[in-house]
Amino acid sequence: MENRINASEEMWLEEASVRPPSSVTEVSGQDDFIMHPTNDVCFAGLMENPVVRKGFCAAVMRVKPEEIEETTLLPTHLRREYADDKLGILDMRVCLKSGQQINMEMQVKKFDFWNERTLFYLSKMFAEQLRKGESYEKLKKCVQVSILDFILYPDDKRSYRTVHFRDDEDGRIYNDKMELQILELKKLPEELRTGEHQTGEDIVKWMRFFNGKSRKEFEDMAQADMYMGEAYEALKRLSADEKKRLEYEAREKALRDYNCQINCAEKRGREEGRREGLRLAASVFGLHGQGISDTEIARQCKVSEEEVREILNMQMR
Repeated sequence: MENRINASEEMWLEEASVRPPSSVTEVSGQDDFIMHPTNDVCFAGLMENPVVRKGFCAAVMRVKPEEIEETTLLPTHLRREYADDKLGILDMRVCLKSGQQINMEMQVKKFDFWNERTLFYLSKMFAEQLRKGESYEKLKKCVQVSILDFILYPDDKRSYRTVHFRDDEDGRIYNDKMELQILELKKLPEELRTGEHQTGEDIVKWMRFFNGKSRKEFEDMAQADMYMGEAYEALKRLSADEKKRLEYEAREKALRDYNCQINCAEKRGREEGRREGLRLAASVFGLHGQGISDTEIARQCKVSEEEVREILNMQMR
């Protein structure tokens, strides 16, 4: 089946191709700047394109793009209105013509309690479908997609996984209307990231695109199909838009500042921990030198007897 776009998507593309000259700068050989899709400004811009959105949603739902008649971006898309809200998680919610919903989140920094957070928002999205008195049969499938630029599960090499409610004993799916998809971009195998090995999984193609870092990579991926091709065209338009570029660079700066603050805090914590450790060791050795028992030392220093013995054994090494 050949790729097709509907009338509304075609109209959007026509409007997107005509931009006011003041808002867009031509990309010259001296300015080979290209945005990275993991930046939320860039990801949001890509998903605002209905053709790109259809291609990605089709990959999420594991169907051909032609089977998705229409996608609507719901108004839960988080717009940052405050200067110190630059590190919030991007939340984009899409409704398909069938009524099924997809909530997509891009996150570049490790987030405590991520699993609990995704469960909360998946449940919220599912429950919000019904109004008071409506029948449960109206409930449609909801998918929570986490696109992570960090490793959530370090104990395995799987870069893409889907999660459902299942029977603990026989593994059968209890109900498929609530689904979690987790994309760990940093675990994408090198041969897939570089394109040396091709895969038939559309979701992996999109993971490779989101993980792209150079024009050459995006140009190669654009050959895959019209949806990848439009994603690259949209990426070029975003990268050439002065206003979007300023927003993009502001977000990058905020992330750099955040990383710096975290690193400084960790360094201070290590130094403080070292000083505290030295103080504790001095107290333990001092009390031990007075002939005080390990039990009493532990009580006075507010540590366990095992810790006291470990400190004393350091002197013997």
